[in-house]
Amino acid sequence: MAPILLSFAASTSALTFSSHKPLGKHPRVLFPLCMRILIVTDTYPPDINGVARSLQTLSEGLAKRGHVVEVVTTHEASSREPGLPRHVMSSMPLPGYDALRIGFASGRELSVLFDSFRPDVLYVATETPLGIAAIRTAAKRHLPVVSGFHTNFQSYLEDYNLPGMEAVASGILRSIHNATARTLTPSQDTAAMLTKWGIHNVGVLGRGVDTDLFSPERRSAELRQSWGADDNTPVAICVGRIAAEKNLPLAVRAFEALRLMQPQAKLVFVGDGPRLDPMRSEYPQAIYAGARTGADLARHYASADLFLFPSITETFGNVVLEAMASGLGVLAFDYAAPRLVIRDGENGWLAPFGDEDAFVNRTQAIAARWKDAALRQAARQSASDFGWGRVIEQFEHELATARPADK
Repeated sequence: MAPILLSFAASTSALTFSSHKPLGKHPRVLFPLCMRILIVTDTYPPDINGVARSLQTLSEGLAKRGHVVEVVTTHEASSREPGLPRHVMSSMPLPGYDALRIGFASGRELSVLFDSFRPDVLYVATETPLGIAAIRTAAKRHLPVVSGFHTNFQSYLEDYNLPGMEAVASGILRSIHNATARTLTPSQDTAAMLTKWGIHNVGVLGRGVDTDLFSPERRSAELRQSWGADDNTPVAICVGRIAAEKNLPLAVRAFEALRLMQPQAKLVFVGDGPRLDPMRSEYPQAIYAGARTGADLARHYASADLFLFPSITETFGNVVLEAMASGLGVLAFDYAAPRLVIRDGENGWLAPFGDEDAFVNRTQAIAARWKDAALRQAARQSASDFGWGRVIEQFEHELATARPADK
C-alpha cells in the first residue's frame, strides 16, 4: 500500500491549481431537463460493499429521473445485472485484499471519453489515481466536479502496516477534495472531521434503505435450522467486510458475554475479506456464511435476532439501516448512522464511542430483550424513515448547482 500512497502524493501535486474557496449558498437554479452525469469510482457492483451498493442506487436513481448517467470504474458489469453503461479502466488489486481494485487512467483516455460522452458534471467517489485523473481532466475543461468521501481510508493505515501515516494521508485527501466544487459525506461526524482537516464546502448526503427488500417478512425457519437455531435460540449476526478495520474481535467478545447468559446463542458472520481465514481459525464456533447479496442477504438479516456492529471507522454504516429495517435490535457505538437512528434501549443499544468494555456490557440488556417485539418493531419503524427518494433528490440538486472549482 505504501507505493499507492506515494502515487497519490505524486498525483495530488498537480491539483494545486485550486485555491478553492467555500462557495456559500448558490442562487436558486432551475435543474436542466437532462444532465449528462459521469460517476467515477473504483468500486461498483458486482463489488459487494456498502459504497458500491449506495453508488448504484444513487446513479440508477438519477437515471430514473431522466438524466443520462454513465460510470467509470475498474471492472465489467455482471451479465445478470448489466445496469448503466460503464467504461472500464486499468486497475490493480488493493494490497492485502484482492477483491478491491485501485483504478488508473491517463489524461488521454479520459479526454477521449469526455469528448464522446460530453458530461455536464462529474461525481468522483474514490480518492485514487483514477479519481485524481478525472478531476484534473475536468479542470482543464472547466467542468464542475463534486467529490464523495465514503471511506475513512486514513483510519485503516495502521491495520495495513502503515502506522504514523494518518497526517500524510489526511493531507493528500485534503488536496484532492479541495480541487472539487463540493465534498459530500454521509454523516455529520465525518463532515466535522473533514472541515477540521481544512476541506472546504463539505456537505452531508445521507443514506437510505430499501424497506421492501430488507424486511422481517423474509425470516426463514429453514435458514435458522441450518444454523442450529430454533425459536428459543438467539442469533447474533455481523454483516460486512471481514477485515481488520471492522473490529470484529470485539463482536466475538460481546457474543461470548451474551453466551454467559444465553448459552445456546449462535453467531453468524456474513461477508468476505482478508481476515476471513484467520477469523475461521481463531473462532471456529461461529457460522461463516460468505458474501451474500439481494434477497439472499435480506433473508440472512431477517433470520437473525440482533446485529452486532463494533466498527469505529465508518463514515455512515449502511448495514445499520439494513439490520433495523429487517427488524433487528442493533448494538453499536454512538457515532455516524447509529447516533442518527438508534435510541438507546428503545430501538437498539448504544455504547460510548470507542468504549469496548461498555459495548460488551450492553449485552446484559440484550440478553433479556432479544425477543422484544416492541423494540424490533421500533427498529423497523425508525429505518423506514430513511427512504432513498429524498437522498437521490438532494444528490441531483448538489450536482445541478455545482460550479467549476476556482483556478
